Amino acid sequence: MGGLLPRLADALARLSARWVPDAFSIAALLTLLALALGLTLGGATPAECVRAWGGGVWALLSFAMQIALVIFAGYVLAVAPPVARALDALARVPRGPRSAVAWMAFLSMTLCWLNWGMGLIASAMLVRQVARARPDTDYRLLVAVAYLGMGTTWHGGPSGSVPLLLATPGNFMIKDGLVQGPIPLAETIFTPANLGLMLAVVVVLTAFAALLHPARERTLSVGPETLAALARFEPPLRPAAPSPAERLVHGRWLNGALGLLGLVYLLLQARGGSFAATLDSVNLIALSLGLLLHPSPASLGKAAEEASRSLHGVVLQFPLYAGIYGIIKDTGLVERLTQAFIAVSTPESYPLVVFAYSAFLNYWVPSGGAKWAMEAPYVLGAASELGVPATSVAMAYAYGDMATNLIQPFWAIPLLGVARLEFRDILGYELLCLAVYTVLVCAALLLAF
Repeated sequence: MGGLLPRLADALARLSARWVPDAFSIAALLTLLALALGLTLGGATPAECVRAWGGGVWALLSFAMQIALVIFAGYVLAVAPPVARALDALARVPRGPRSAVAWMAFLSMTLCWLNWGMGLIASAMLVRQVARARPDTDYRLLVAVAYLGMGTTWHGGPSGSVPLLLATPGNFMIKDGLVQGPIPLAETIFTPANLGLMLAVVVVLTAFAALLHPARERTLSVGPETLAALARFEPPLRPAAPSPAERLVHGRWLNGALGLLGLVYLLLQARGGSFAATLDSVNLIALSLGLLLHPSPASLGKAAEEASRSLHGVVLQFPLYAGIYGIIKDTGLVERLTQAFIAVSTPESYPLVVFAYSAFLNYWVPSGGAKWAMEAPYVLGAASELGVPATSVAMAYAYGDMATNLIQPFWAIPLLGVARLEFRDILGYELLCLAVYTVLVCAALLLAF
């Protein structure tokens, strides 16, 4: 088995490298496929499909900016000297290629469970450090397992968007009568069923990742050019005889003042009872900490310049995915697909159906749970008719919402930008991990939900 899995993963990786295009081309092909489905299953006219696409292109603009800031702020924080030293220490823990892969998988899933924005960027930074510390590790596999958190644990953790929304007083589901009142995280995230599943996922996939590492003769180590491109961040040096302006640019007090301003604002919110764990608050925490931990505006500016290089994929692709969102939403395609799933559902099988449906739609619209606002009325409505608890349906939806991230390139953009790889280089490994994860989730949904 130890030799079979690496060979299978290597074969899938080579196959995907030959046949799978880049992330933008996938988004473009998915757009054309969504148009075709809107014309057929959705029953829309060509003009209606085009209008639906155009109406959706900018529908997620604010969310796109939030995601860009997650990547930007996370990068700025992750390369700050104190954080970089902590990541260096973590990267030196493994003592061999297999342990490096297993350690990277464990950290990715654990960090993303705690907070997906932090985990996504920290995993990208750790790839850089681990690749330097253990250059004998298969580089494709190392990058692949660094992406596991976004496909297996984040939506089952405290930053999961659907559970957080259910816990929010006065949310739209309460107003529409879909749920009776706020559902606390104790009934979704912190249930024994969810915590047990997340623990099983982390343990099993950490061990599975180690099994995937190929023999030394088939290992694709990081190349010298890539390793050189992964050079560590170095703050600009202070001039020997600085001018007044240079003293300001290389001094600490501006960064410190602004960083404290952000943290004091968040503290006042917490004391007033208005603080909530949202994308905006997470981004402000990361930016404030980045300001405090960088030694000067010059250091911060250099980090910001490097961070901006990872944003091109979001800027270019998010409008395409938003257009797909518009096609699915405004052509009736979602209703037709949902009716097909519900037609084959029973109270016992409905969580599995929701998991499959959510996973399928997430491949088309990788929204990080934002599409729940569109789907909740009929997903929860069907659950009510079938007598299935809303909490079980919400968690099944959350598991599916992250599952197909493993085979969808969108959320891997910042990781791949740092690692200097294409998504097709890691897809073979992600397909195998998706198969294992799906078995674990389906077993849990049948036995514990």
